Amino acid sequence: MPYEERIRRERPGMSKSFAKLADYLLDSYIEASFLTASELAHALNLDAATVVRFSQALGYKGYPELLREIRDKVRRDLLIRPAEAEVSDSVPGVVSTAFQGLIRELEQTRISLNTDAVERLVNEIGQARRIVVLAEAPAQPAAYNLVYFLEQGGFSVYIARPGAVDLARTIHTSTPQDLLLAIDISGQSPYLVQSLAEARLHGIHTAAIVAAASLPSARSADVVLSALEHPSTSTGMVITNVMIYVLVEALRWRFADRFAGAEQAIAELSERIRALSE
Repeated sequence: MPYEERIRRERPGMSKSFAKLADYLLDSYIEASFLTASELAHALNLDAATVVRFSQALGYKGYPELLREIRDKVRRDLLIRPAEAEVSDSVPGVVSTAFQGLIRELEQTRISLNTDAVERLVNEIGQARRIVVLAEAPAQPAAYNLVYFLEQGGFSVYIARPGAVDLARTIHTSTPQDLLLAIDISGQSPYLVQSLAEARLHGIHTAAIVAAASLPSARSADVVLSALEHPSTSTGMVITNVMIYVLVEALRWRFADRFAGAEQAIAELSERIRALSE
């Protein structure tokens, strides 16, 4: 059984020290492949004996045996798999082609993304009393990603339900101090376009993050972040998430004080909630 599977199997019952080691070996195995037991322990502020006991708990005689397996994985990832990817009619070849396509799409988005529109949207979010996210079905994961990060910055935000009645209720209860932000990937939600149009008629600020500038929702919003048209919905989903990432980074820069310490504070609060519930 590969060391990754052994770690994932044992991870739920591990002590904090073992869990720290486990996560490092899963997430940073390339860096770990260059470290001795003492060096690994020092990097994680542990003692070398803990590294040895961890290895033995996974079924290895000691850390050198575990390290050999980690180095074998690095060798496969850096030498063998790239060679396999040269065969186009294979899973490694398909994976390589998919990544190459995404890299091209990302570079096109980097070049074409309107940074003035990014700045305008950052300002709109910063001034809004409340941000209401409207998302079609393929855009739901991207919408939840955006809400997650906005909540970390202390912004008042929620995702509106997609039905006609729910959207109508959302517009009815919104004010000119709110921002309705649509996320559109496929352009297959007519309610989205009409909701933006109605919101503008009511003097409500609107914005849209769209996978293609030609989508109807882009014509119905005050501020638009758009990418170039993509060959598939799946590619559009990835690029839309990239634009959201860029927006969030701009927000983190502009409102650094709002985001400072948020993750640590949330982690500490969650620990207290867990402790109180036990």
